[in-house]
Parts: sequence; structure tokens; C-alpha cells
Amino acid sequence: MNDCVFELTNVSYAYRQQLALDALSMQIRRGSRVALLGANGSGKSTLLRLLDALCFPSQGELRAFGKVLSEAFFADDDANFSFRRKVGLVFQNPDVQLFNPTVLDEVAFGPLQLGWPKEKILPAVEKILMRFSINHLKDRAPHRLSGGEKKRVALASVLILEPEVLLLDEPTAALDPESQGEVIRFLIESRNTDRTIVTATHDLDIVEDIADHVFVLAGGKVVGAGTPAEILANEELLLATHLAHAHWHVHANGEAHMHLHAHRHGHDHHSDSTHSYRPAKRK
Repeated sequence: MNDCVFELTNVSYAYRQQLALDALSMQIRRGSRVALLGANGSGKSTLLRLLDALCFPSQGELRAFGKVLSEAFFADDDANFSFRRKVGLVFQNPDVQLFNPTVLDEVAFGPLQLGWPKEKILPAVEKILMRFSINHLKDRAPHRLSGGEKKRVALASVLILEPEVLLLDEPTAALDPESQGEVIRFLIESRNTDRTIVTATHDLDIVEDIADHVFVLAGGKVVGAGTPAEILANEELLLATHLAHAHWHVHANGEAHMHLHAHRHGHDHHSDSTHSYRPAKRK
């Protein structure tokens, strides 16, 4: 039995002839926690949109659960319903997916659309709201919430459907510490589940917590792959893909040490350095 959820073979995608993905090939296995690591513009968000079948490859082939994803495939209502039930995407900007008058309505929307019995919906909504510490917000309008609260509501609205595959686009970007902690805690706790989680990020500090395998993207291509430890130890790769820059410290004895300094958007500047496992030395 094929244990791949997604199989991409020479997949390319262009926006108005601007290439976003370039002959990209990869496999994502069932139950894995995968990080798509790359700087802005590397193709991470586009790849997630393809995995969620919001768009389709310009060239190449993308299979999900063994089936080729195409407009013809989704013309079948049963196939469309089955896929949407299995795969959920949380966008980087939660404003694009929150539209109901209250948080309770937002989280209950998916189950209602799937025809859940009403007696099942409210307990499930209350459970997921408590899971993300947002039960006190259930009567609030989503558009009046903070950025971190919106992100947690968006995550709850997808997870209540218990998808087999969860796609996350920069889930910790610009979050307050409490909201970031909630998201990371969820990803850590998902380590021993059957759910496949694919997270796009450029935040090196969270990679070891959220993933077991990493694909590094640059220019719409996979330019590196391995475990989080292997990728974070690869100074040359991190520098070449603009995920970090070299920062040299010169000591009194004349010896200099290089550390990698990672740019992290939405975080305190004084806590954003990522140190290499093997600092280079220069005399």
C-alpha cells in the first residue's frame, strides 16, 4: 500500500507567466510532520495552495491519496466532498477565511455544511474552543479580535472537522507569545497522531518542535531536504537561501566566531538569533 498522501512530479506553477514553482518533485507520507522552509517568495504558499487544490499545476503531476488532482477530478461532487473532508488549510492571514458574525458561528460553520447532527455540533465546538483557550470569545465578532485570537479561531474552525491532513501557512507569524505558544503546543502534541501536518514557515526557531522532516525551498525548487537537525546544521544552505545571515563576533584574543542570525518577522529583535551547532572559527 502506498503510504504517500501527496506525490508531486515535476510540478510547475506560474502567476501571469511569473514562475512560482519550477519542476518541483517531493513526497509527503501519511502521518508525517513536514516543514516547508524558505524565505519569502520561495514558493511555500503556492505549494500549499496546490496541495489544497485551490489551484492546479501548470505542468507536471500532483497526486493526493493516489488520485491525480485536476479540475476534471473535482468536477465530481463526491470526489470534491471527500477531498475537502480530508484536507484543511489555515491561511497565513486569517481575515481571508473568517466571515461569520460570531466565533461560535465560525467554528460551527464547517460541521453544519457537512450535515453533522445539531446535537453533536455544540459539544464539539465547545471542546475545540477550550482546546485553544478561546471559549470566552465565542460571542465575539471575529473581525474584532486580535491577530493571535483570529489565528486560533481559524485553526479551530478547520480542526473541528478532524481532517486527515492539515496545511498551515506561517502559523506563528506576527503572533503574540501566548498565541504562538498555543499553536506550537498543538503541533508538538500532534507528534504521535495519524494526522499529516505540512507547515510553511521561515522561522528557524520552531522547526525542531513542529517537524520531523524538512524541505527547503528557493526559487520554486526544493534545494534541500532532511531532518530538522540536519537542515539547521547546514550553514551554507541557510545562508544561500536567505534564511539566515552570518554574524561574526571578534573576541579579545583575536579569534572570531560566526553564528547564524535568523530574521524573524513579528518577534522581538533581541531574541531572534539562531546559533549554528558548529560555529566557524577565524583567526
